[in-house]
Amino acid sequence: MEIFFRSETWVLEFVDLGGELRRDVWHAFINEVISLHKFICEFGPEEGDQSINQVYGAQKGKERATTSAINSIARLQALQFTKKLLDDPIKLVQFSYLQNVPYGDIVYQTLAVNYWGGALVKKYTDTDYRPSQVAGPSEEVLEISNHVYDIDGSVYLQKWKRSPSWESSASINFWKNSSINQGMVLSKNLVVADVTLIERAAMTCKEKCQLVEITQATIDAATLKGIPSNIDLFKELMLPLTMIAKNFERLRRWDEPHLTISFLAFSYLIIFRNLLPYIFPMMLMVLAAAMLTLKGLKDQGRLGRLFGKVTIRDQPPSNTIQKIIAVRDAMQDVENYLQNMNVTLLKLRTIVLAGYPQITTEVALVLFSSAAILLFVPFKYVAACLIFDLFTRELEFGGKWLRSLLPF
Repeated sequence: MEIFFRSETWVLEFVDLGGELRRDVWHAFINEVISLHKFICEFGPEEGDQSINQVYGAQKGKERATTSAINSIARLQALQFTKKLLDDPIKLVQFSYLQNVPYGDIVYQTLAVNYWGGALVKKYTDTDYRPSQVAGPSEEVLEISNHVYDIDGSVYLQKWKRSPSWESSASINFWKNSSINQGMVLSKNLVVADVTLIERAAMTCKEKCQLVEITQATIDAATLKGIPSNIDLFKELMLPLTMIAKNFERLRRWDEPHLTISFLAFSYLIIFRNLLPYIFPMMLMVLAAAMLTLKGLKDQGRLGRLFGKVTIRDQPPSNTIQKIIAVRDAMQDVENYLQNMNVTLLKLRTIVLAGYPQITTEVALVLFSSAAILLFVPFKYVAACLIFDLFTRELEFGGKWLRSLLPF
């Protein structure tokens, strides 16, 4: 990507957008440019505002903000090229990130004061300004007003405070305590034994973001501990096996005869070509190749950050009574599953230990017969008969499925 700043013009060179991660990075690039424009319109002086000439260095405020955005985009691009981008790209570009985080407006305000704030060129008066109870950080300020002062006495004019965020209680409290300084101020960006206003706001924003993340993680963990959520998670994990079982059942019931015939032809080809001993090794090789392919695609950033994550579908909102009923139903499902499993195990135990001698005798005869068949009849014929029985057990020959195959 190449970005040039030439007389209010951005030049963006679009390249390969293959892969979800690349698309996310480019979305972060474009979103940062849009966020920069919003920041300048909301926190900077209006176009043609002559008061910008009353503050030393304010004319370069827009250029400073633009340079900061360019540096953020360049840093994000460097991480992308080195393949060390492990987090959401939006978190690495400041103007986009601060739009949706708690305390982000206060960081915006400190950035605006840093970019456009400066010493007054001459005494600036405006009859519309009202006196403020908060004095500036220095007694040498020309007058007490509703201007905003940086830690070194730089002035950000009141008429530039067009954003509604300046009226919030968090903003008022922050700027009310902004004059408290325990270090030696060398410049607005260099303070010894203390921090600048941007650093102070950024640390508070970081703490609040961490608190929000911890709270959300606690909510998610508490949700996953519930029995209904665990059942939903189990269903999501078993979804691939469930889909395979459903598709196999469709083949067995001849829902699509041409697919069933193709599957049977392939199965009998493997059986009668004596390829059964190679099936298991081939499955292992295919699995290993698929794993290595996924690893390579993930290293290239083509799978995206969300690939492989288990998503539990949101349940409809419910009140306390509905949640209790859901837990009760889930407990009943678990109880029925355990009960069926216990019944099956008890039946097997009873048969093996001759609890019912007649059933034990019948099962033993079946086992002996099966062993004799496997000893004298090649396994491929046994497998062919079992497959034939499995796919014809519930069919009515000459029925609808057979008529659908005939051209007349």
